[in-house]
Amino acid sequence: MHKLFEGFDHKDLENQVMPTISVDEYSAKMGSDDEIVTLAFTVKGELASNDLVSWFERGYSWVLDAQVSEGEITFGKYLVFVELDRRSKVPERIVELVEDLQTLTSIPRKDWTVTVDDEDYDCDEEQLRQVIILSPHLYRQKQETELNEMREISGIQTHNVFQEKDSLLKDFISKAGL
Repeated sequence: MHKLFEGFDHKDLENQVMPTISVDEYSAKMGSDDEIVTLAFTVKGELASNDLVSWFERGYSWVLDAQVSEGEITFGKYLVFVELDRRSKVPERIVELVEDLQTLTSIPRKDWTVTVDDEDYDCDEEQLRQVIILSPHLYRQKQETELNEMREISGIQTHNVFQEKDSLLKDFISKAGL
């Protein structure tokens, strides 16, 4: 009887994964962009991409979804999307993914680049914490601020980024001396 062993072995994705990750370059499929951070990895080959998706989904309870792009982005290269909740742990989880990928790719963390808003950064938790929007509220606030800039340039009335406080709340704040 011949046994079939499936799964990843050490260095199975060597020379298959590019050492770059883009953050929020693509829209979320599972929910709204303000609640989901979308990571994108570039992988050589559809089979390797499918294997990586399976690895992400089976290996991490906090990965909401992973999938391969519908087609090639360039000849023989695919994107693998990974979706995470937009929370304060995102930088830590990106670093964890990259460190775990080293066993499959032989690419050390120091060689990875993380792209956020068209700027490249080292795969460093503290640095990523400074440049990735980590809460849905801050994401919506940034989006509205950017929309207001376009509205102002176009001569259209801008919207309040911060909603007006109701009269009861204003009264409490006034009585508290704040």
